[in-house]
Amino acid sequence: MRAAETLQEKTQSPEEVTLGKAAVLQGPRKVAVKEIDLPEPKEGEVRIKLEGSGVCASNIPVWEGRDWFNYPTPAGEPGHEGWGVIDAVGPEVVDLQEGDRVTALTYNAYATHDIAKQENVVKLPDLLKGKPFPGEPLGCAMNIFERSDIQKGQKVAIVGSGFLGILLVQLAKSAGAEVIAVSRREFSLTTAKEAGADHLVEMDDHYKIIEKVKDITGGSLCERVIECTGKEWPLNLSIELTGTRGKLIVAGFHQDGMRSVNVQMLNWRGIDMISAHERDPQQYINGIKAAVEAVEQGKMDPYPLFTHQFSLEEMEQAYQHLTERPDGFIKALIVN
Repeated sequence: MRAAETLQEKTQSPEEVTLGKAAVLQGPRKVAVKEIDLPEPKEGEVRIKLEGSGVCASNIPVWEGRDWFNYPTPAGEPGHEGWGVIDAVGPEVVDLQEGDRVTALTYNAYATHDIAKQENVVKLPDLLKGKPFPGEPLGCAMNIFERSDIQKGQKVAIVGSGFLGILLVQLAKSAGAEVIAVSRREFSLTTAKEAGADHLVEMDDHYKIIEKVKDITGGSLCERVIECTGKEWPLNLSIELTGTRGKLIVAGFHQDGMRSVNVQMLNWRGIDMISAHERDPQQYINGIKAAVEAVEQGKMDPYPLFTHQFSLEEMEQAYQHLTERPDGFIKALIVN
C-alpha cells in the first residue's frame, strides 16, 4: 500500500480537533469534502502541507464513472500534482526538513496534507516563492520534450493545444524549431500563438489540415509531430503530418480503449513512433527537476496557463470545467 493511501476519513468524536480535509469521490460526478486524521510520516517519508494541486485530465474517467472503479475513492485521490511545505519529517530522512517548500509525487493530493517518500520530493527555489508549481505535469512536459529530440530549424507540429501542448510549443520554440500548432478551439490556437507558435491550423477537416501543413512545409511535412489529445483521429492525423523518417511522439493519454492506427503509413515513411509516457518514478523526478530549471531559465512559462482556481469545496466545479472545457479554460488548480 502506498503511504499516501493511509489518509483515513476522521472517525473521532466531533469535539476532537480535526487536523485536515480531503476531497472524496463518493460516486460518479459526486464529491464530498471529509475531515481526516493526518498521517504520520514513516521512515524515509515526509508530510507535506499542501498549498494546492493541479487537476489532471487523467482524472476524467474516475469522475465520469467506469464499471471497473470502486467508490468511494480513498481520501484525496486521484490528486497527484501537489506542491506545498513540509510540516513533518519521518526517521532516516536526509536533506529535507520542516519548512522546505517542495513539489512531489504523491497520490492523494486533493487534500490539505499528503505523504511522500523522500526520493520523490523536489525542493523549490526561492525564485518560485509564492507561485504554484504542480510538478508532475511540468515534469511530464520536460520528459516528452527530451524524448522528442527536437533540433534547431526543424518543423514541429503539436497536435492539441491544451496545457501540455502549449508547454511543448514553448519548449520547441526554445530549441529553435518552427512550430505548427493544431487545435480545434480558437482560444487554444490564440494561446498557442501567444506561446510562440509560428503557424496555427484549425483541427477541422482531416485532409484540409494535411494540405495546410504541406503548404507550410513545402510538401515535406514535419520532422517531428507531438500528439497531445489522447484521441484516435488526431493520432492518425499526426501520423500523416509526419514526414519520411520523422518522429511521431505520442504524448496524449490514450485511456479509453484500443486504437486503430495507420501502420501502413508508419511503414511506408519509416516513421519512428515513440510513446513518451514514463512509469519510472525517478524519471518523473528528473523531469520535475528539469522543469524547475526550464522555468528559471525562461524556456517554459506555465503561469499564464493556470486559468482557473478552485477550493476543495469547489472540487465538483473543477471536474466540470475539466470535462466541459469552457472558453478560456486551460488548466485548473485546487488551492488551499
